[in-house]
Amino acid sequence: MWEKFVQDSEREIRAEAPKEPSARARMVTERLRQQEARGELPEGWRTGPAWQETNGRTTRRRRLWAVIGIPVAVAVAVVAMKPSLLPGDPFGTGTPDTAAASPLGEETAAPTAPPAATDAETPTLDEPFAGSPALEWADGAAGIVLPEAKAVGGLSKDRVGTALRLAKKLLVGANLDPKTVRGGRPDAALAVLDPKQPEFVDGLNRSLRAPDEEHDPLDLLTRFDPAEVRLVGDVIKTRGRMTFEKGDQDGVAVRADYTFVYPVVRTDGSTEVTRTIVRRVLEVELLDPTRYVSTPDRLNVLRYDRDVGNTACDIHDGYLHPQFSSDAVSDEPPNGPLVDPYDRSREIGSGGGCGTVSRT
Repeated sequence: MWEKFVQDSEREIRAEAPKEPSARARMVTERLRQQEARGELPEGWRTGPAWQETNGRTTRRRRLWAVIGIPVAVAVAVVAMKPSLLPGDPFGTGTPDTAAASPLGEETAAPTAPPAATDAETPTLDEPFAGSPALEWADGAAGIVLPEAKAVGGLSKDRVGTALRLAKKLLVGANLDPKTVRGGRPDAALAVLDPKQPEFVDGLNRSLRAPDEEHDPLDLLTRFDPAEVRLVGDVIKTRGRMTFEKGDQDGVAVRADYTFVYPVVRTDGSTEVTRTIVRRVLEVELLDPTRYVSTPDRLNVLRYDRDVGNTACDIHDGYLHPQFSSDAVSDEPPNGPLVDPYDRSREIGSGGGCGTVSRT
């Protein structure tokens, strides 16, 4: 645009520059002057703008173009380099609207209804959460947002903060740690538990060594058989909330209610993706070691409940076994109701039996 402006200006200047009249033009001019002197030309033949006025307007027009043209040329150049400066998207070069994919705000209270229905999209290796409400959930530990620590029931703010951080470590170690999820020993989770609560800790270790119906590590841990399935990518979606109060044993009692969504694929080379949804309610207490037999900065587990959406029933080998759409349908009907594994508004355990899930 700037180059065109310069060329047009130069061409206009050359066209309007004074030129020496030719001999014929001088002869015609002289004849007209003599005819005018003899009164042979009609009156008003010279009417119209004077040459000086015309030339003045041309000069002003060039000056106006110079004043307006330079900023316009600069603006055109800037917009050409960065068209996003223009409002809207006149050239269709803008990026897609990312608001719809933004994470949900943290859950601060119990939901009153299940998540809204989503488009029935098939999950893939590239989009493992397609068609899932968890698409808008936070990734991994980022979804475990601790409430602000405050003094409660004579317990200091620092003590409450310690209990909350330990509860998060336990949730992460039991449900998000790659070693645990891949079926390995959950050292990160075990490190948070109080060894002076032997009945629970010894029972957990026993379930890891020899799982059965009565000793199931899945009561506290999320584990998949590494010979059967693997996670798709490294993202596990998380949503839930955590609260605290003074406990029955005068310690800081923490209650956590979280849902974790795991996209998996078979290890046989198949590309079919499915999801298993695990919801956990965990209640722990950080005791005062000066008043109770306990280990400093270790948690006592008071309650642990779980609901699992999309896993085979009546298998007690210590692993979750996701079901795929291509799996053969069993002749034996499920003995439980149809449940929505994403529904965090219902009481945990209310699904009952080994039912089927309405979506994964």
